[in-house]
Amino acid sequence: MSELHQKDYKPGCTGPLNGVRVLDLSRLFAGNVLTQILGDFGAEIIKIEPPEGDTLRGWKSAGVETHWKVYSRNKKSLCLNLRDPRAAEIIRRLVPSAQILIESFRPGVLEKMDLGPELLLDINPALVVIRISGWGQDGPYAQRPGFGTIIEGMSGFAAINGFADREPVLPPMYLADGVAGIYGSSAAMIALREVERNGGRGQVVDLPLLDPLLAILSPQAANYRLTGKVKPRTGSRSTNSAPRNAYLCSDGRYVSLSASIQKMAERLFRSIGRPDLVEDPRFRTNADRLQHADELDAIIGAFIAQRSQAENVRFFEAAEVTIGPIYDTQQLMEDPHVIERELIADYPDPEMGRLPMHHVVPRLMGTPGSVRTPAPRLGEHNRALLAEIGIEGSAFEALAETRVIAGELA
Repeated sequence: MSELHQKDYKPGCTGPLNGVRVLDLSRLFAGNVLTQILGDFGAEIIKIEPPEGDTLRGWKSAGVETHWKVYSRNKKSLCLNLRDPRAAEIIRRLVPSAQILIESFRPGVLEKMDLGPELLLDINPALVVIRISGWGQDGPYAQRPGFGTIIEGMSGFAAINGFADREPVLPPMYLADGVAGIYGSSAAMIALREVERNGGRGQVVDLPLLDPLLAILSPQAANYRLTGKVKPRTGSRSTNSAPRNAYLCSDGRYVSLSASIQKMAERLFRSIGRPDLVEDPRFRTNADRLQHADELDAIIGAFIAQRSQAENVRFFEAAEVTIGPIYDTQQLMEDPHVIERELIADYPDPEMGRLPMHHVVPRLMGTPGSVRTPAPRLGEHNRALLAEIGIEGSAFEALAETRVIAGELA
């Protein structure tokens, strides 16, 4: 078994976003992905948590807050009871020092807390306010709860995911939230660039979970308009090219194979000892192959089934046919490419000794990001952050005693 690279935190490193302060009032996954990306590149992320902590703290594996630890690296924690008007006043006093504020309450809740965008932009005209929700700040569904699972169903993703003879398949991970978080980090930088370029006002970014997922689902609407047909579920096959599928190997593992261009398909046929298929009318063109995908998969599948996953990968790579292993997590962590490029590395962790985390993405060669600090303890930065706005000593103790401030109070 290969060992992952061991990395240490780099507290002194800066990145291209050094000097950008982000107030993150969001909960759950999308906002935490967004701020994890910004934090990796040097932004100061102030995670404003309720007394019970961000919801991610409760997503545990073997009793360890793995989601929180991975997606809240490079962040600070300020623990406030936002139901108390005094907590909202603390937010307002922090706003002048921030460039970005992120929230994920149901539309209208921020306004009820006297923290609506108009007020925030009056305090800090250059502020970028990112509002994460399920469905958007307006529209007939704005007030509906909007968890990612519901979005993944309604967006059309689940309807095309899975096999035609079975139920639609929801993703086994936080797809809608993750895509929204990635889009959100881009939106934050676009809006911030506008402020810096024109010396202009900040603005509100309306970031529903639904919109970004729709955006990556390819031209489904255009295809339907042109053909009148809804894209079916095709398992691991493609409706655009063949062969393309997941194939079972002799050791019970799978490989993914794609021959989406004509030369690759011909190379594949010759490599398995079937040059006759190149001129076979069933498989001569991509359109022919799509029409006879069952027969084609049977031929390719029979060849692959005689070899193990590793043997298939070696064989087809030698033939310059596009193939890859379908890994589980253990295999991925042991892969030499993953290890050499440090796609996953072990960082110090007070509970586990070392904790594997993903590399900073994307990889900038001139101004790379870094993992500088572990995920914070609940309220770890209460005193330091509130001291900046003059809340210390007896004033701090009074707010702690009335539980406006929670978490770590030492």
